[in-house]
Amino acid sequence: MSTDFYQLIDRLADTRHLSLREWETLVDSFNADIASYAANKALTLRKAVYGNDVYIRGLVEISNICKNDCLYCGIRHSNRNCDRYRLSSDQILDCCKVGYSLGFRTFVLQGGEDPYYTDDVLCGIVSSIKSAYVDCAVTLSLGERSYNSYKRLFDAGADRYLLRHETANEEHYKQLHPENMSYRSRMECLKTLRKIGFQVGCGMMVGSPYQTSKDLAKDLKFIQEFSPDMCGIGPFIPHSDTPFKDFPAGSAEITCYLLSLIRILKPNILLPATTALGTVDAFGREKGLLAGANVLMPNLSPTSVRKKYSLYNNKICTGEEAAECLRCLSERIKKAGFHIVQSRGDIITATKGV
Repeated sequence: MSTDFYQLIDRLADTRHLSLREWETLVDSFNADIASYAANKALTLRKAVYGNDVYIRGLVEISNICKNDCLYCGIRHSNRNCDRYRLSSDQILDCCKVGYSLGFRTFVLQGGEDPYYTDDVLCGIVSSIKSAYVDCAVTLSLGERSYNSYKRLFDAGADRYLLRHETANEEHYKQLHPENMSYRSRMECLKTLRKIGFQVGCGMMVGSPYQTSKDLAKDLKFIQEFSPDMCGIGPFIPHSDTPFKDFPAGSAEITCYLLSLIRILKPNILLPATTALGTVDAFGREKGLLAGANVLMPNLSPTSVRKKYSLYNNKICTGEEAAECLRCLSERIKKAGFHIVQSRGDIITATKGV
Protein backbone atom coordinates (compact mmCIF):
# COMPACT_ATOMS: atom_id res chain seq x y z
CA MET A 1 0.00 0.00 0.00
CA SER A 2 1.17 3.48 -0.73
CA THR A 3 2.40 5.37 2.32
CA ASP A 4 0.37 8.39 1.16
CA PHE A 5 -2.59 7.14 3.19
CA TYR A 6 -0.47 6.90 6.34
CA GLN A 7 0.96 10.32 5.65
CA LEU A 8 -2.56 11.72 5.38
CA ILE A 9 -3.38 10.36 8.82
CA ASP A 10 -0.14 11.80 10.19
CA ARG A 11 -0.96 15.17 8.69
CA LEU A 12 -4.46 15.04 10.15
CA ALA A 13 -2.89 14.47 13.57
CA ASP A 14 -0.53 17.41 13.05
CA THR A 15 -2.90 19.95 11.51
CA ARG A 16 -6.47 18.80 12.42
CA HIS A 17 -7.45 19.69 8.89
CA LEU A 18 -7.96 17.92 5.57
CA SER A 19 -9.61 18.92 2.32
CA LEU A 20 -12.81 17.21 1.20
CA ARG A 21 -10.83 15.31 -1.43
CA GLU A 22 -8.36 14.12 1.20
CA TRP A 23 -11.17 12.97 3.48
CA GLU A 24 -12.61 10.98 0.59
CA THR A 25 -9.20 9.44 -0.03
CA LEU A 26 -9.04 8.31 3.60
CA VAL A 27 -12.55 6.86 3.49
CA ASP A 28 -11.75 4.99 0.28
CA SER A 29 -8.43 3.74 1.66
CA PHE A 30 -10.06 1.68 4.41
CA ASN A 31 -8.55 -1.72 5.03
CA ALA A 32 -7.38 -3.62 8.12
CA ASP A 33 -3.85 -2.20 8.03
CA ILE A 34 -4.81 1.44 7.64
CA ALA A 35 -7.57 1.04 10.25
CA SER A 36 -5.06 -0.43 12.72
CA TYR A 37 -2.65 2.45 12.09
CA ALA A 38 -5.42 5.00 12.65
CA ALA A 39 -6.65 3.21 15.78
CA ASN A 40 -3.19 3.17 17.37
CA LYS A 41 -2.76 6.89 16.74
CA ALA A 42 -6.30 7.62 17.97
CA LEU A 43 -5.79 5.59 21.13
CA THR A 44 -2.55 7.44 21.90
CA LEU A 45 -4.31 10.79 21.53
CA ARG A 46 -7.35 9.65 23.54
CA LYS A 47 -5.11 8.48 26.40
CA ALA A 48 -3.16 11.75 26.34
CA VAL A 49 -6.39 13.62 27.11
CA TYR A 50 -8.59 11.15 29.00
CA GLY A 51 -6.22 8.38 30.08
CA ASN A 52 -8.05 5.05 30.32
CA ASP A 53 -11.19 6.68 31.74
CA VAL A 54 -14.54 5.78 30.22
CA TYR A 55 -17.44 8.12 30.93
CA ILE A 56 -20.86 6.57 31.40
CA ARG A 57 -24.16 8.27 30.63
CA GLY A 58 -27.44 6.96 31.99
CA LEU A 59 -29.78 6.73 29.02
CA VAL A 60 -33.50 7.26 29.64
CA GLU A 61 -35.63 6.65 26.53
CA ILE A 62 -38.56 8.83 27.48
CA SER A 63 -40.92 8.19 24.55
CA ASN A 64 -41.19 6.26 21.29
CA ILE A 65 -43.93 8.55 20.02
CA CYS A 66 -42.67 10.67 17.13
CA LYS A 67 -44.29 13.12 14.74
CA ASN A 68 -41.63 12.45 12.10
CA ASP A 69 -41.53 9.71 9.48
CA CYS A 70 -37.80 9.17 8.86
CA LEU A 71 -37.45 6.27 6.46
CA TYR A 72 -34.81 4.41 8.50
CA CYS A 73 -36.40 4.62 11.95
CA GLY A 74 -38.47 1.96 13.68
CA ILE A 75 -40.45 4.50 15.71
CA ARG A 76 -41.40 6.52 12.63
CA HIS A 77 -44.88 8.01 12.80
CA SER A 78 -46.43 5.72 10.19
CA ASN A 79 -45.25 2.46 11.78
CA ARG A 80 -48.54 0.98 13.00
CA ASN A 81 -46.76 -2.03 14.51
CA CYS A 82 -44.90 0.11 17.03
CA ASP A 83 -46.18 -0.34 20.61
CA ARG A 84 -46.16 3.28 21.74
CA TYR A 85 -45.34 4.59 25.21
CA ARG A 86 -44.21 7.71 27.00
CA LEU A 87 -42.73 8.05 30.46
CA SER A 88 -44.22 10.40 33.02
CA SER A 89 -42.10 12.96 34.85
CA ASP A 90 -42.15 10.73 37.94
CA GLN A 91 -40.98 7.70 35.95
CA ILE A 92 -38.10 9.69 34.45
CA LEU A 93 -37.07 10.93 37.89
CA ASP A 94 -37.24 7.38 39.25
CA CYS A 95 -34.83 6.28 36.50
CA CYS A 96 -32.44 9.04 37.50
CA LYS A 97 -32.72 8.04 41.16
CA VAL A 98 -31.69 4.49 40.31
CA GLY A 99 -28.93 5.76 38.06
CA TYR A 100 -27.50 8.11 40.67
CA SER A 101 -27.28 5.28 43.19
CA LEU A 102 -25.30 3.27 40.62
CA GLY A 103 -22.80 6.08 40.05
CA PHE A 104 -24.16 7.82 36.97
CA ARG A 105 -23.48 11.55 36.93
CA THR A 106 -24.92 12.32 33.50
CA PHE A 107 -28.45 11.52 32.45
CA VAL A 108 -29.41 11.46 28.77
CA LEU A 109 -33.08 12.01 27.99
CA GLN A 110 -33.69 10.66 24.50
CA GLY A 111 -36.91 10.21 22.58
CA GLY A 112 -38.93 10.77 19.47
CA GLU A 113 -40.29 14.23 18.71
CA ASP A 114 -43.32 13.71 20.94
CA PRO A 115 -45.56 16.83 21.11
CA TYR A 116 -46.56 15.91 24.68
CA TYR A 117 -43.18 17.13 25.91
CA THR A 118 -43.80 20.85 25.71
CA ASP A 119 -41.26 23.34 26.97
CA ASP A 120 -43.13 23.57 30.28
CA VAL A 121 -43.09 19.79 30.77
CA LEU A 122 -39.45 19.33 29.76
CA CYS A 123 -38.19 22.34 31.69
CA GLY A 124 -39.94 20.99 34.77
CA ILE A 125 -38.22 17.61 34.34
CA VAL A 126 -34.79 19.14 33.72
CA SER A 127 -35.12 21.50 36.69
CA SER A 128 -36.18 18.64 38.96
CA ILE A 129 -33.19 16.51 37.95
CA LYS A 130 -30.74 19.36 38.42
CA SER A 131 -32.23 20.26 41.81
CA ALA A 132 -32.10 16.67 43.05
CA TYR A 133 -28.62 15.94 41.71
CA VAL A 134 -26.58 19.12 41.71
CA ASP A 135 -23.38 17.31 40.70
CA CYS A 136 -24.93 15.84 37.56
CA ALA A 137 -25.23 16.90 33.93
CA VAL A 138 -28.33 16.56 31.77
CA THR A 139 -28.04 15.76 28.09
CA LEU A 140 -31.07 16.03 25.81
CA SER A 141 -31.57 14.25 22.50
CA LEU A 142 -35.08 15.20 21.49
CA GLY A 143 -34.81 16.42 17.94
CA GLU A 144 -35.50 19.74 16.33
CA ARG A 145 -37.03 22.56 18.36
CA SER A 146 -37.22 26.33 18.10
CA TYR A 147 -34.61 28.79 19.34
CA ASN A 148 -36.89 29.82 22.22
CA SER A 149 -37.44 26.18 23.18
CA TYR A 150 -33.74 25.37 23.21
CA LYS A 151 -33.06 28.54 25.20
CA ARG A 152 -35.67 27.67 27.82
CA LEU A 153 -34.23 24.17 28.20
CA PHE A 154 -30.72 25.59 28.59
CA ASP A 155 -31.91 28.10 31.17
CA ALA A 156 -33.67 25.27 33.03
CA GLY A 157 -30.30 23.57 33.46
CA ALA A 158 -29.76 21.30 30.47
CA ASP A 159 -26.03 21.06 29.76
CA ARG A 160 -25.70 19.17 26.49
CA TYR A 161 -27.75 18.50 23.40
CA LEU A 162 -27.18 15.71 20.90
CA LEU A 163 -28.72 16.24 17.47
CA ARG A 164 -27.36 13.92 14.82
CA HIS A 165 -27.00 15.69 11.50
CA GLU A 166 -27.46 12.21 9.86
CA THR A 167 -25.67 13.27 6.67
CA ALA A 168 -23.88 16.40 5.50
CA ASN A 169 -25.13 15.98 1.94
CA GLU A 170 -28.48 17.68 1.38
CA GLU A 171 -29.45 15.34 -1.46
CA HIS A 172 -28.64 12.29 0.64
CA TYR A 173 -30.66 13.82 3.50
CA LYS A 174 -33.69 13.93 1.20
CA GLN A 175 -33.25 10.22 0.44
CA LEU A 176 -33.45 9.39 4.15
CA HIS A 177 -36.28 11.69 5.24
CA PRO A 178 -39.81 12.70 4.19
CA GLU A 179 -40.36 15.90 2.22
CA ASN A 180 -41.48 17.90 5.26
CA MET A 181 -38.08 17.52 6.92
CA SER A 182 -35.29 19.88 5.97
CA TYR A 183 -31.53 19.45 5.91
CA ARG A 184 -31.13 23.20 6.31
CA SER A 185 -33.40 23.19 9.36
CA ARG A 186 -31.29 20.45 10.94
CA MET A 187 -28.09 22.38 10.37
CA GLU A 188 -29.64 25.60 11.63
CA CYS A 189 -30.67 23.83 14.84
CA LEU A 190 -27.08 22.74 15.45
CA LYS A 191 -25.86 26.31 15.01
CA THR A 192 -28.58 27.54 17.36
CA LEU A 193 -27.63 25.07 20.06
CA ARG A 194 -24.03 26.21 19.93
CA LYS A 195 -25.02 29.89 19.98
CA ILE A 196 -27.12 29.35 23.11
CA GLY A 197 -24.22 27.70 24.92
CA PHE A 198 -24.94 23.98 24.97
CA GLN A 199 -22.21 21.41 24.71
CA VAL A 200 -23.32 20.20 21.28
CA GLY A 201 -23.17 16.80 19.63
CA CYS A 202 -23.78 15.83 16.02
CA GLY A 203 -23.32 12.51 14.23
CA MET A 204 -24.30 10.24 11.40
CA MET A 205 -25.13 6.67 10.47
CA VAL A 206 -22.41 4.63 8.78
CA GLY A 207 -23.59 2.58 5.82
CA SER A 208 -27.02 4.19 5.56
CA PRO A 209 -28.98 3.57 2.35
CA TYR A 210 -27.58 5.33 -0.72
CA GLN A 211 -24.52 6.56 1.23
CA THR A 212 -21.30 6.97 -0.78
CA SER A 213 -17.72 7.51 0.28
CA LYS A 214 -18.12 11.13 -0.77
CA ASP A 215 -21.07 11.44 1.63
CA LEU A 216 -18.93 10.14 4.49
CA ALA A 217 -16.15 12.50 3.46
CA LYS A 218 -18.62 15.40 3.66
CA ASP A 219 -19.65 14.20 7.13
CA LEU A 220 -16.04 14.24 8.29
CA LYS A 221 -15.45 17.63 6.71
CA PHE A 222 -18.55 18.97 8.47
CA ILE A 223 -17.31 17.58 11.80
CA GLN A 224 -13.97 19.26 11.13
CA GLU A 225 -15.59 22.63 10.49
CA PHE A 226 -18.34 22.49 13.14
CA SER A 227 -15.99 21.06 15.80
CA PRO A 228 -18.66 19.52 18.05
CA ASP A 229 -18.11 18.70 21.70
CA MET A 230 -19.63 15.24 21.13
CA CYS A 231 -20.10 13.07 18.08
CA GLY A 232 -22.36 10.02 18.01
CA ILE A 233 -21.82 7.71 15.07
CA GLY A 234 -23.00 4.15 14.64
CA PRO A 235 -23.70 1.67 11.89
CA PHE A 236 -27.02 1.77 10.10
CA ILE A 237 -29.17 -1.19 11.16
CA PRO A 238 -32.41 -1.90 9.25
CA HIS A 239 -35.78 -2.18 10.96
CA SER A 240 -38.33 -4.63 9.58
CA ASP A 241 -41.16 -2.07 9.68
CA THR A 242 -39.49 0.63 7.59
CA PRO A 243 -39.01 1.22 3.85
CA PHE A 244 -35.31 0.37 4.33
CA LYS A 245 -35.96 -3.07 5.83
CA ASP A 246 -34.08 -4.88 3.05
CA PHE A 247 -30.96 -2.73 3.06
CA PRO A 248 -27.79 -4.24 4.58
CA ALA A 249 -26.48 -3.08 7.94
CA GLY A 250 -23.46 -0.83 8.12
CA SER A 251 -20.03 -2.16 8.95
CA ALA A 252 -18.66 -2.24 12.51
CA GLU A 253 -15.13 -2.15 11.10
CA ILE A 254 -15.70 0.97 9.04
CA THR A 255 -17.51 2.60 11.97
CA CYS A 256 -14.49 1.98 14.20
CA TYR A 257 -12.18 3.36 11.51
CA LEU A 258 -14.24 6.55 11.36
CA LEU A 259 -14.20 6.77 15.17
CA SER A 260 -10.41 6.73 14.97
CA LEU A 261 -10.34 9.47 12.33
CA ILE A 262 -12.68 11.65 14.39
CA ARG A 263 -10.54 11.16 17.50
CA ILE A 264 -7.40 12.11 15.53
CA LEU A 265 -9.22 15.15 14.16
CA LYS A 266 -10.29 16.32 17.62
CA PRO A 267 -8.40 14.58 20.44
CA ASN A 268 -10.61 15.93 23.25
CA ILE A 269 -13.98 15.10 21.68
CA LEU A 270 -16.52 13.06 23.66
CA LEU A 271 -16.97 10.00 21.48
CA PRO A 272 -19.44 7.21 22.33
CA ALA A 273 -19.10 3.56 21.46
CA THR A 274 -22.78 3.23 20.64
CA THR A 275 -25.37 0.56 21.33
CA ALA A 276 -25.75 0.15 17.57
CA LEU A 277 -22.06 -0.72 17.32
CA GLY A 278 -22.54 -3.33 20.05
CA THR A 279 -25.56 -4.67 18.19
CA VAL A 280 -23.84 -5.38 14.87
CA ASP A 281 -20.76 -6.82 16.61
CA ALA A 282 -20.81 -8.69 19.92
CA PHE A 283 -17.63 -6.88 20.96
CA GLY A 284 -18.44 -3.67 19.13
CA ARG A 285 -18.32 -1.40 22.15
CA GLU A 286 -14.92 -2.72 23.21
CA LYS A 287 -13.66 -2.33 19.65
CA GLY A 288 -15.02 1.22 19.62
CA LEU A 289 -13.09 2.08 22.78
CA LEU A 290 -9.92 0.58 21.30
CA ALA A 291 -10.50 2.75 18.21
CA GLY A 292 -10.66 5.95 20.26
CA ALA A 293 -14.12 6.20 21.83
CA ASN A 294 -14.41 7.17 25.50
CA VAL A 295 -18.15 7.22 26.32
CA LEU A 296 -20.74 4.50 26.94
CA MET A 297 -24.47 4.95 27.47
CA PRO A 298 -26.00 2.09 29.49
CA ASN A 299 -29.79 2.01 29.58
CA LEU A 300 -31.65 3.26 32.66
CA SER A 301 -35.09 3.04 31.04
CA PRO A 302 -37.65 0.76 32.72
CA THR A 303 -37.18 -2.77 31.36
CA SER A 304 -40.88 -2.81 30.46
CA VAL A 305 -40.34 -0.26 27.68
CA ARG A 306 -36.86 -1.04 26.37
CA LYS A 307 -37.98 -3.38 23.60
CA LYS A 308 -40.56 -0.78 22.55
CA TYR A 309 -37.85 1.81 21.86
CA SER A 310 -36.90 -0.04 18.71
CA LEU A 311 -35.07 2.25 16.31
CA TYR A 312 -33.60 -0.82 14.58
CA ASN A 313 -33.85 -4.60 14.85
CA ASN A 314 -32.10 -6.78 17.48
CA LYS A 315 -31.08 -3.98 19.83
CA ILE A 316 -28.97 -5.31 22.72
CA CYS A 317 -29.57 -4.94 26.48
CA THR A 318 -33.37 -4.72 26.30
CA GLY A 319 -34.05 -7.01 29.26
CA GLU A 320 -31.33 -6.35 31.82
CA GLU A 321 -31.86 -4.27 34.93
CA ALA A 322 -29.64 -1.19 35.06
CA ALA A 323 -27.43 -2.55 37.86
CA GLU A 324 -26.97 -5.88 36.07
CA CYS A 325 -26.12 -4.14 32.80
CA LEU A 326 -23.56 -1.86 34.45
CA ARG A 327 -21.82 -4.72 36.29
CA CYS A 328 -21.52 -6.71 33.09
CA LEU A 329 -20.30 -3.71 31.12
CA SER A 330 -17.76 -2.73 33.78
CA GLU A 331 -16.17 -6.17 33.68
CA ARG A 332 -16.01 -6.18 29.90
CA ILE A 333 -14.50 -2.71 29.79
CA LYS A 334 -11.92 -3.66 32.43
CA LYS A 335 -10.83 -6.64 30.32
CA ALA A 336 -10.35 -4.27 27.37
CA GLY A 337 -7.94 -2.16 29.43
CA PHE A 338 -10.21 0.71 30.45
CA HIS A 339 -12.10 1.68 33.58
CA ILE A 340 -15.42 3.39 34.19
CA VAL A 341 -15.35 6.58 36.26
CA GLN A 342 -18.09 8.26 38.27
CA SER A 343 -18.03 11.72 36.76
CA ARG A 344 -20.11 14.20 34.79
CA GLY A 345 -17.61 13.52 32.05
CA ASP A 346 -17.40 16.99 30.56
CA ILE A 347 -15.19 17.68 27.59
CA ILE A 348 -11.61 18.50 28.59
CA THR A 349 -10.64 21.74 26.89
CA ALA A 350 -6.98 21.99 27.97
CA THR A 351 -5.15 19.69 25.57
CA LYS A 352 -1.53 20.81 25.59
CA GLY A 353 0.83 18.48 23.81
CA VAL A 354 -1.76 16.73 21.67
